[in-house]
Amino acid sequence: MDRLIYTAMTGAKHALEQQATTSHNLANATTTGFRAQIDQFRAVPVQGAILPTRAFVVDSTTGSDFRGGAIQHTGRDLDVAVQGDGWIAVQAADGTEAYTRNGSLKLDENGVLQTGSGLTVLGDGGPLAIPPGRNIALGKDGTISLVPDGSTATGLTSIGRMKLVNPPEAELVRGDDGLFRLKTGDAANADPKVTLIGGALESSNVNVVDEMVNMISLARQFDMHMKLLQHAESNDGKAAQLLSMS
Repeated sequence: MDRLIYTAMTGAKHALEQQATTSHNLANATTTGFRAQIDQFRAVPVQGAILPTRAFVVDSTTGSDFRGGAIQHTGRDLDVAVQGDGWIAVQAADGTEAYTRNGSLKLDENGVLQTGSGLTVLGDGGPLAIPPGRNIALGKDGTISLVPDGSTATGLTSIGRMKLVNPPEAELVRGDDGLFRLKTGDAANADPKVTLIGGALESSNVNVVDEMVNMISLARQFDMHMKLLQHAESNDGKAAQLLSMS
Protein backbone atom coordinates (compact mmCIF):
# COMPACT_ATOMS: atom_id res chain seq x y z
CA MET A 1 0.00 0.00 0.00
CA ASP A 2 2.87 2.33 0.86
CA ARG A 3 4.36 1.88 -2.59
CA LEU A 4 0.94 2.34 -4.18
CA ILE A 5 0.50 5.76 -2.57
CA TYR A 6 3.88 7.03 -3.82
CA THR A 7 3.30 5.80 -7.35
CA ALA A 8 -0.31 6.97 -7.65
CA MET A 9 0.35 10.37 -6.08
CA THR A 10 3.29 11.30 -8.30
CA GLY A 11 1.75 9.63 -11.35
CA ALA A 12 -1.34 11.85 -11.09
CA LYS A 13 0.81 14.96 -10.65
CA HIS A 14 2.95 14.34 -13.70
CA ALA A 15 0.01 13.24 -15.83
CA LEU A 16 -1.27 16.79 -15.37
CA GLU A 17 2.16 18.17 -16.32
CA GLN A 18 2.18 16.09 -19.50
CA GLN A 19 -1.27 17.45 -20.28
CA ALA A 20 0.32 20.91 -20.19
CA THR A 21 2.97 19.79 -22.68
CA THR A 22 0.33 18.31 -24.97
CA SER A 23 -1.70 21.52 -24.75
CA HIS A 24 1.44 23.51 -25.60
CA ASN A 25 2.01 21.37 -28.69
CA LEU A 26 -1.60 21.78 -29.79
CA ALA A 27 -1.42 25.55 -29.27
CA ASN A 28 1.55 25.64 -31.67
CA ALA A 29 0.03 23.40 -34.34
CA THR A 30 -0.04 26.40 -36.71
CA THR A 31 3.24 28.03 -35.57
CA THR A 32 5.74 28.23 -38.41
CA GLY A 33 8.71 25.88 -37.96
CA PHE A 34 7.60 24.63 -34.53
CA ARG A 35 9.06 21.38 -33.19
CA ALA A 36 6.83 19.29 -30.92
CA GLN A 37 8.04 18.55 -27.40
CA ILE A 38 8.30 14.92 -26.28
CA ASP A 39 7.85 13.78 -22.64
CA GLN A 40 7.72 10.37 -20.99
CA PHE A 41 7.25 8.86 -17.53
CA ARG A 42 10.06 7.22 -15.59
CA ALA A 43 10.43 5.83 -12.07
CA VAL A 44 12.88 7.37 -9.58
CA PRO A 45 13.66 5.82 -6.15
CA VAL A 46 12.91 8.02 -3.15
CA GLN A 47 16.19 9.26 -1.66
CA GLY A 48 16.64 8.24 1.97
CA ALA A 49 13.68 5.85 1.97
CA ILE A 50 13.86 2.99 4.46
CA LEU A 51 12.23 0.53 2.06
CA PRO A 52 13.46 0.18 -1.54
CA THR A 53 9.87 -0.23 -2.74
CA ARG A 54 9.22 3.51 -2.39
CA ALA A 55 9.53 5.23 -5.77
CA PHE A 56 8.31 8.38 -7.41
CA VAL A 57 6.96 8.72 -10.93
CA VAL A 58 8.49 11.73 -12.69
CA ASP A 59 7.91 13.40 -16.02
CA SER A 60 11.11 13.29 -18.06
CA THR A 61 11.53 15.69 -20.99
CA THR A 62 13.30 13.53 -23.54
CA GLY A 63 13.67 16.25 -26.15
CA SER A 64 11.93 17.43 -29.27
CA ASP A 65 10.52 15.87 -32.39
CA PHE A 66 12.92 17.07 -35.10
CA ARG A 67 10.94 15.72 -38.03
CA GLY A 68 10.32 18.33 -40.70
CA GLY A 69 6.99 19.99 -41.28
CA ALA A 70 5.21 20.48 -44.58
CA ILE A 71 6.54 23.15 -46.96
CA GLN A 72 3.93 25.75 -47.84
CA HIS A 73 4.65 28.09 -50.75
CA THR A 74 3.69 31.72 -50.09
CA GLY A 75 5.37 33.59 -52.93
CA ARG A 76 6.56 36.30 -50.51
CA ASP A 77 10.11 37.53 -51.13
CA LEU A 78 11.15 37.44 -47.45
CA ASP A 79 9.72 34.01 -46.67
CA VAL A 80 12.22 31.14 -46.56
CA ALA A 81 12.00 27.52 -45.45
CA VAL A 82 14.98 25.41 -44.46
CA GLN A 83 15.22 22.46 -46.81
CA GLY A 84 16.01 19.29 -44.88
CA ASP A 85 18.20 19.58 -41.79
CA GLY A 86 19.47 22.93 -40.58
CA TRP A 87 18.60 26.09 -38.69
CA ILE A 88 18.54 29.86 -39.13
CA ALA A 89 20.77 31.69 -36.63
CA VAL A 90 19.15 34.61 -34.80
CA GLN A 91 20.01 36.87 -31.89
CA ALA A 92 17.78 36.06 -28.93
CA ALA A 93 16.33 38.67 -26.60
CA ASP A 94 19.17 38.02 -24.10
CA GLY A 95 21.79 38.66 -26.79
CA THR A 96 22.84 35.04 -27.22
CA GLU A 97 22.89 33.18 -30.51
CA ALA A 98 19.92 30.88 -30.96
CA TYR A 99 18.36 28.87 -33.77
CA THR A 100 14.93 28.68 -35.34
CA ARG A 101 13.14 27.15 -38.33
CA ASN A 102 10.72 30.07 -38.61
CA GLY A 103 11.66 31.74 -41.88
CA SER A 104 8.98 34.44 -41.95
CA LEU A 105 11.30 37.46 -42.16
CA LYS A 106 10.88 41.23 -42.30
CA LEU A 107 12.90 44.46 -42.35
CA ASP A 108 12.64 46.93 -39.48
CA GLU A 109 12.71 50.71 -39.90
CA ASN A 110 16.53 50.63 -39.97
CA GLY A 111 16.71 47.91 -42.59
CA VAL A 112 17.80 45.18 -40.15
CA LEU A 113 16.62 41.72 -41.18
CA GLN A 114 14.43 40.20 -38.46
CA THR A 115 12.08 37.31 -37.86
CA GLY A 116 8.36 37.97 -37.64
CA SER A 117 8.67 38.14 -33.83
CA GLY A 118 11.38 40.82 -34.01
CA LEU A 119 14.54 38.73 -33.50
CA THR A 120 17.57 39.89 -35.47
CA VAL A 121 18.74 37.44 -38.13
CA LEU A 122 22.48 36.83 -37.99
CA GLY A 123 24.83 36.71 -40.94
CA ASP A 124 28.33 35.29 -41.19
CA GLY A 125 29.65 38.52 -39.64
CA GLY A 126 26.83 39.50 -37.30
CA PRO A 127 23.41 41.15 -37.73
CA LEU A 128 22.32 41.72 -41.32
CA ALA A 129 21.48 45.30 -42.34
CA ILE A 130 19.84 45.66 -45.74
CA PRO A 131 20.29 49.02 -47.54
CA PRO A 132 17.35 50.58 -49.40
CA GLY A 133 16.75 48.87 -52.69
CA ARG A 134 14.39 46.86 -54.83
CA ASN A 135 14.01 43.28 -56.02
CA ILE A 136 15.27 41.74 -52.79
CA ALA A 137 16.13 38.08 -53.33
CA LEU A 138 17.13 35.36 -50.86
CA GLY A 139 19.34 32.76 -52.45
CA LYS A 140 19.33 29.04 -51.84
CA ASP A 141 22.51 29.35 -49.76
CA GLY A 142 21.14 32.26 -47.71
CA THR A 143 22.74 34.98 -49.82
CA ILE A 144 20.77 38.25 -49.83
CA SER A 145 20.80 40.30 -53.02
CA LEU A 146 19.04 43.43 -54.29
CA VAL A 147 19.26 46.36 -56.68
CA PRO A 148 20.31 49.38 -54.54
CA ASP A 149 18.27 52.56 -54.83
CA GLY A 150 19.85 55.01 -57.25
CA SER A 151 21.79 52.29 -59.00
CA THR A 152 21.58 51.97 -62.76
CA ALA A 153 22.83 48.41 -62.64
CA THR A 154 20.44 45.82 -63.96
CA GLY A 155 21.97 42.97 -61.98
CA LEU A 156 21.52 42.16 -58.30
CA THR A 157 24.16 43.19 -55.76
CA SER A 158 25.06 40.74 -52.99
CA ILE A 159 24.59 42.28 -49.52
CA GLY A 160 25.47 39.41 -47.24
CA ARG A 161 24.55 35.87 -46.30
CA MET A 162 22.40 34.49 -43.53
CA LYS A 163 24.12 32.22 -41.05
CA LEU A 164 22.78 28.71 -41.50
CA VAL A 165 23.86 25.97 -39.09
CA ASN A 166 23.28 22.26 -38.67
CA PRO A 167 24.60 21.04 -35.29
CA PRO A 168 23.80 17.48 -34.15
CA GLU A 169 20.27 17.21 -32.76
CA ALA A 170 21.59 15.61 -29.56
CA GLU A 171 23.53 18.81 -28.80
CA LEU A 172 20.48 21.08 -29.07
CA VAL A 173 18.25 22.14 -26.19
CA ARG A 174 15.03 24.15 -26.33
CA GLY A 175 14.96 27.34 -24.23
CA ASP A 176 12.02 28.90 -22.43
CA ASP A 177 11.66 31.30 -25.36
CA GLY A 178 11.09 28.41 -27.77
CA LEU A 179 14.45 28.85 -29.51
CA PHE A 180 17.11 26.16 -29.67
CA ARG A 181 20.68 26.53 -28.47
CA LEU A 182 23.74 24.35 -28.04
CA LYS A 183 23.89 22.69 -24.62
CA THR A 184 27.40 24.07 -24.19
CA GLY A 185 26.21 27.64 -24.77
CA ASP A 186 28.65 28.09 -27.65
CA ALA A 187 27.78 29.34 -31.12
CA ALA A 188 27.49 26.69 -33.82
CA ASN A 189 29.62 26.91 -36.94
CA ALA A 190 28.00 27.88 -40.22
CA ASP A 191 27.25 24.94 -42.49
CA PRO A 192 27.41 25.65 -46.25
CA LYS A 193 25.41 22.48 -46.94
CA VAL A 194 22.22 23.91 -45.43
CA THR A 195 19.89 25.20 -48.14
CA LEU A 196 16.76 27.34 -48.24
CA ILE A 197 13.59 27.38 -50.29
CA GLY A 198 12.58 30.91 -51.19
CA GLY A 199 8.98 32.10 -51.11
CA ALA A 200 7.94 29.30 -48.75
CA LEU A 201 7.47 28.52 -45.06
CA GLU A 202 7.71 25.30 -43.07
CA SER A 203 4.62 24.42 -41.07
CA SER A 204 4.62 23.01 -37.54
CA ASN A 205 5.37 19.28 -37.28
CA VAL A 206 2.69 18.77 -34.60
CA ASN A 207 0.26 15.98 -35.50
CA VAL A 208 -3.04 17.26 -34.12
CA VAL A 209 -4.70 13.83 -34.16
CA ASP A 210 -1.85 12.19 -32.24
CA GLU A 211 -1.83 14.98 -29.68
CA MET A 212 -5.59 14.73 -29.13
CA VAL A 213 -5.33 10.95 -28.64
CA ASN A 214 -2.46 11.53 -26.21
CA MET A 215 -4.54 14.05 -24.28
CA ILE A 216 -7.39 11.55 -23.90
CA SER A 217 -4.93 8.85 -22.79
CA LEU A 218 -3.40 11.16 -20.16
CA ALA A 219 -6.87 12.04 -18.83
CA ARG A 220 -7.59 8.33 -18.38
CA GLN A 221 -4.24 7.80 -16.67
CA PHE A 222 -5.04 10.61 -14.23
CA ASP A 223 -8.41 9.03 -13.42
CA MET A 224 -6.71 5.68 -12.86
CA HIS A 225 -4.19 7.20 -10.43
CA MET A 226 -6.98 8.89 -8.47
CA LYS A 227 -8.85 5.58 -8.19
CA LEU A 228 -5.68 3.92 -6.91
CA LEU A 229 -5.42 6.56 -4.20
CA GLN A 230 -9.04 5.90 -3.25
CA HIS A 231 -8.32 2.17 -3.02
CA ALA A 232 -5.26 2.86 -0.86
CA GLU A 233 -7.38 5.00 1.48
CA SER A 234 -10.04 2.30 1.64
CA ASN A 235 -7.47 -0.42 2.37
CA ASP A 236 -5.90 1.73 5.07
CA GLY A 237 -9.27 2.24 6.77
CA LYS A 238 -10.06 -1.47 6.70
CA ALA A 239 -6.61 -2.37 8.04
CA ALA A 240 -7.00 0.10 10.89
CA GLN A 241 -10.42 -1.37 11.67
CA LEU A 242 -9.02 -4.92 11.82
CA LEU A 243 -6.14 -3.85 14.05
CA SER A 244 -8.51 -2.10 16.45
CA MET A 245 -10.51 -5.36 16.83
CA SER A 246 -7.47 -7.44 17.66
